[in-house]
Amino acid sequence: MERFDAEDLIALVRNYNPRTNAELIRQAYDYGRRMHEGQSRHSGEPYFTHPVAVAAILTEMRLDDATIVTALLHDTIEDTRSTWADIAAIFGREIADLVDGVTKLTNLQMSGAHSKQAENFRKLFMAMSRDLRVILVKLADRLHNMRTIRSMRPEKQLQKARETMDIFAPLAGRMGMQWMREELEDLAFKVINPEARNSIIRRFVTLQKETGDVIPRITAEIRAELEREEIEAEVFGRAKKPFSVWRKMQEKQLSFSRLSDIYGFRIITRSEADCYRTLGIIHRKWRAVPGRFKDYISQPKSNGYRSIHTTVSARDGTRVEVQIRTRAMHEVAEAGVAAHWAYRDGVRSKNPFAVDPGEWLASLTERFGEEDHDEFLEHVKLEMYQDQVFCFTPKGDVIQLPKGATPIDFAYAIHTRLGSSCVGAKVDGIRVPLWTRLKNGQSVEIIAASGQRPQAAWLDIVKTGRAKAAIRRSLREEDRSRFIRLGRELLRVAFEHVDRKVTDKALRTAAKALALPDADELLARIGSAELSSQQVIGTLYPDLAPNKEELDSRRAVAGLEADQEFTRAPCCSPLPGERIVGITYRGKGVVIHAIDCPVLADFEDQPGRWVDLRWRDGRHPAAYSTRLSLTIRHDAGVLGRICTLIGAQGANISDMQFMDRKPDFYRLTVDVELRDSEHLHALMTALDAESDVAQVARVRDALAPV
Repeated sequence: MERFDAEDLIALVRNYNPRTNAELIRQAYDYGRRMHEGQSRHSGEPYFTHPVAVAAILTEMRLDDATIVTALLHDTIEDTRSTWADIAAIFGREIADLVDGVTKLTNLQMSGAHSKQAENFRKLFMAMSRDLRVILVKLADRLHNMRTIRSMRPEKQLQKARETMDIFAPLAGRMGMQWMREELEDLAFKVINPEARNSIIRRFVTLQKETGDVIPRITAEIRAELEREEIEAEVFGRAKKPFSVWRKMQEKQLSFSRLSDIYGFRIITRSEADCYRTLGIIHRKWRAVPGRFKDYISQPKSNGYRSIHTTVSARDGTRVEVQIRTRAMHEVAEAGVAAHWAYRDGVRSKNPFAVDPGEWLASLTERFGEEDHDEFLEHVKLEMYQDQVFCFTPKGDVIQLPKGATPIDFAYAIHTRLGSSCVGAKVDGIRVPLWTRLKNGQSVEIIAASGQRPQAAWLDIVKTGRAKAAIRRSLREEDRSRFIRLGRELLRVAFEHVDRKVTDKALRTAAKALALPDADELLARIGSAELSSQQVIGTLYPDLAPNKEELDSRRAVAGLEADQEFTRAPCCSPLPGERIVGITYRGKGVVIHAIDCPVLADFEDQPGRWVDLRWRDGRHPAAYSTRLSLTIRHDAGVLGRICTLIGAQGANISDMQFMDRKPDFYRLTVDVELRDSEHLHALMTALDAESDVAQVARVRDALAPV
């Protein structure tokens, strides 16, 4: 490469653009060489061999002079004393802006943590929106770096390879340059997992020995069929790249021997009509595999890609993928969006299928939304990202979380203090419950209050280990003494019920049996509702433990402070099993509302009063009053039968009022005490099935005073 001078580069450009500005390229070559004088690469070569090699790669895409010059100068602002103003003065503003764009992309530090990579994608996208040629130069830069990666330190090689696999290879594919994507993937794969790559290559060699060379045989068969039908076409065949094979093995959980379509063939015809004629010939000759046919000619991809894809099965069972396209389609398929700048014989390519980058970006913006940068991330990331969610803070910073994470996880990911003081959250500007599962690209705002502390119920909501650890630590450290006192009292009452006394020895024995460090930890866990007193009794005295414990109605709600009182809102009278939220009232403590209660709309602008709550799991006592409206037949003995039926369902009648009397029917309201929403459903079903009951409904009064 040292001997590859300006004239050699100009000759490469002249092959496709005889009208090139040779003097401009020569000037850029001399300027770049002068700026990089004395600098060396890891391999020991002069540094300027790298920009020249990048420029040579771009000539393969037949790109314009401005892009070639940008390649020669792409590291000058970053690595030399040269500035944007210097380049603008000599080569013009267009080239200076392109060089500056490449420099900014290089400075993104994409090798950082994965959470940072979402932000980098966003910046990358913004850079693209200005001029796609910046990306083309950056991709060519990365390709040459990967081709010469062996001169780097092993840890640096691995870092660059992962970065290439995660960012640059998918980006090349998104821009339609499939050849570049495949080469980048293969070069990265060689570094990341050389054993797997070598194993696949060995398998190919073994397969070739066993079955003979499949590619020449099938290529000859396809050519013979096309000649018979007098269709002029070029036919090429190849084995799929090692990384493509490996990825398919991982995705489908298959061994190499069970993979079917590891060979691909490409047929390039003279016209679009010949493409469809060729498809018919292929399907007549070989059996088409169902579900493996795609017509990108009638429905092109957004980056201009057109082709027919089909997978067929040969007589010996070998599956092969066949792509059929015209020459013009093939050129766009190879160059992707870069085809827009391609030159031929000194003029810009007039390929009808080449997509204008402006239009392409507009379609991206239209589909993904102006602010939805993570949609773009979703489309270019590899499978490794599918278990991750990227969300934005109000300031635009990106937070990476596991799939299924909640606003509480988001808050703890920012800072433990913010997580601990979290009282609510807004997602894309809308207030949501704290158990909401976050999605890619959402903007999350955390509402905090200074007096708030983590609640035990959060442990069932959060997904991240960081949040769980912080919540447990807070619960056990800040509230430990209070939980110990509460746990001791709960255990004393439970032991009295079975005629036993709580002794220090009994506590130590129970702690040991439950694999806890000491008696205090046992009591703290009972007090924080992580352990029940009935579990302790069951451990020490199995014969005395009740078959099914009944929860204490005073502690039926999770999410409250240990000594905090609650009341059920009369407007909606929520029952265990229904989703609930708490509203704080001065002098009244926390009032529980059903999540769908219309009264909650009055507190939308008072986020500090909201408390995330849930009913505890377990059997609740029949102590929750609920009002039912009944319309029953006016006849002797009917009311008695209805009351007996309610009692048979385990519900107690606490009040009854007659609302309306008619000759045949009368309407009344009945207050019944129930265990939970299932109990309510069972009771209403039983009443509805009674022939003397015309109508039964639950009564909710939005105007009822709290």
